[in-house]
Amino acid sequence: MHGPASPGWLLVALCAATGAYCLLRMRSSVVEQRRAAGGEALMGFGMAAMAVPATVFTPPSWALPGYVAVFGAAAVHALWAARASGHHLHHLVGATAMLYMAVVMAASPTPPGGHAGHGGSDFPPLTGLLLLYFVGYVLLSGVRLVPVAVDAGAVGWGDRPELARACRLTMGIAMVAMLLTL
Repeated sequence: MHGPASPGWLLVALCAATGAYCLLRMRSSVVEQRRAAGGEALMGFGMAAMAVPATVFTPPSWALPGYVAVFGAAAVHALWAARASGHHLHHLVGATAMLYMAVVMAASPTPPGGHAGHGGSDFPPLTGLLLLYFVGYVLLSGVRLVPVAVDAGAVGWGDRPELARACRLTMGIAMVAMLLTL
């Protein structure tokens, strides 16, 4: 990811922690929740890997094509799953955004200073659309998070709706941050 190292490392830690919690959610007894948590874990860990600051670590030549393959497959899977549930449309947009970022990162390697040489007026429309979607998603997720109240003793850690929503909100915020650095 292009940009300063400190925020990049914070984003790596946040996304990795979110991915780890999503792995924990995969132990849920609800089948649909397990499937969603698996996709979200992939997104969290993928975002963590892509957010590693370019000034600190230059990924091997196979990494970016690997991201394209993984997130391309995730987008196809989400498209297939969207036939059964509208929730997978968000996964489709997320996987497509990750695919788009991997393609952009592969097409524009970071110069030695660590910052991409984008001009002030060079803002791709697809980046703008994805930013609008994820900013809207973050705002809506934040509003939905407020009224959630659940008896903590009644459900396991993998079935806590407020934590699942917080996880999705975190990944939405991270996606906005990553899109802004393109």
